[in-house]
Amino acid sequence: MAREDRGNARDARRGEMSLFVRTIVKKRDGGDLSEGEIDAFVTGVTDGTITDEQAAAFLMAVCCRGMTAAESAALTFAMMRSGETWDLSRHGFVADKHSTGGVGDKATLVLAPLLAAVGVKAGMMSGRGLGHTGGTLDKLEAIPGFRTAVPKAEFDRLLDTVGCALIGQTDSIAPADRRLYALRDVTGTVESIPLITASILSKKLATGASAVAFDVKTGNGAFMADPKDAERLGKALVETTRATGRKASGYLTAMDRPLGEAVGNANEVEESIRMLGGEGPADLRENTLLLGADLVLAAGLETSAKDARRRLNAALSDGRALEVFRKLIAAQGGDPGVCDEPKRLPQAVSRRDVPAPASGVVTRIATREVGLLAIELGCGRAKKDDVVDPASGFRVKKKPGDAVEKGEPLLVVELGPSAKPNATFYDRLAGCFTIAPAGARVESLPFVVGTL
Repeated sequence: MAREDRGNARDARRGEMSLFVRTIVKKRDGGDLSEGEIDAFVTGVTDGTITDEQAAAFLMAVCCRGMTAAESAALTFAMMRSGETWDLSRHGFVADKHSTGGVGDKATLVLAPLLAAVGVKAGMMSGRGLGHTGGTLDKLEAIPGFRTAVPKAEFDRLLDTVGCALIGQTDSIAPADRRLYALRDVTGTVESIPLITASILSKKLATGASAVAFDVKTGNGAFMADPKDAERLGKALVETTRATGRKASGYLTAMDRPLGEAVGNANEVEESIRMLGGEGPADLRENTLLLGADLVLAAGLETSAKDARRRLNAALSDGRALEVFRKLIAAQGGDPGVCDEPKRLPQAVSRRDVPAPASGVVTRIATREVGLLAIELGCGRAKKDDVVDPASGFRVKKKPGDAVEKGEPLLVVELGPSAKPNATFYDRLAGCFTIAPAGARVESLPFVVGTL
């Protein structure tokens, strides 16, 4: 390259950097960004012109200053256009689901094969752990050999042959979100409604589902702890999805206690297998049926929620749902034998009870702190390059409203090969449970907090 050309290229890069800094400063100071400014910033994130430091500064500015509805929509569509979009029309109706995340939330693992078992194709693109919450991909990759990196052609084949697919975000789908998602996890910017909305919908809209059911968690273990904030996010997700011509529904559900009993990765897969075989915790079953019934109705297979639930319950009871999961695992390179022998999943090398310090009733669980302690144990990532320990986790034995005797286990800690909890770990876990005398008021949300 000639000296003059190199100089021109250097000047162009400096001009871009100056533009990006102006955009960051404008949002930092509370200004509204134009569609062009947002498009330019997302392009810079995608092609690498923007550094991690600048992207993190932008995320923090948005988190602190917020975005208007127009800015949020512009960010969503710019992120969607940063990569390819998929056309799934040849498959007919394809269902998708999204949860805003929580502790012990493994409903996707149950819902996708369950829907396929009753005749609803389900193509679901999931993420890794974010903040204090677990990630569906981390859970799936606890299954030996399971591949979550699946290209479009194989995604189509899975829908044709199995009826469902559980995959990770590909390099070609919303690549801007792929980078920003990882940065949000380590910069304290996870809870921003505009950033959550853009992250979720840029992928959902790009992958072409016919209908999406949204599970927006609220309570002390959710990103949106305040039900009013959760409702704002949920309505933004549903209304923006419907504006594209797709069907959408959603619920606010409780995350002031872990969902189910298992918190971790391999142990959550095992609990999902139990649920697909007709067993498992009642709250996980209700979560699955709530979302599943909406998608059965959206597909036109039933005309009432009662009949949709009956259809889904039958597939759990007669083994069809578990058989689909077995086929899905095999089709995505995993060991289907885990469905019959869960001990083929990564196993804890030791276990330790966390006993109740007093008798009474559990009135509250500090669920977010439970999630953070799970990360500390190795179930998730404190830094984006951390390695997850699939064998570690918790089994929650007591929930708000449960009576407990002194010395009874509040939860059981499962220690994987790499787990090294420090001296205060178990005391801090016990401190997540509030125990009061019998008859004390229990701080607990109803499971379904609201409908979107």
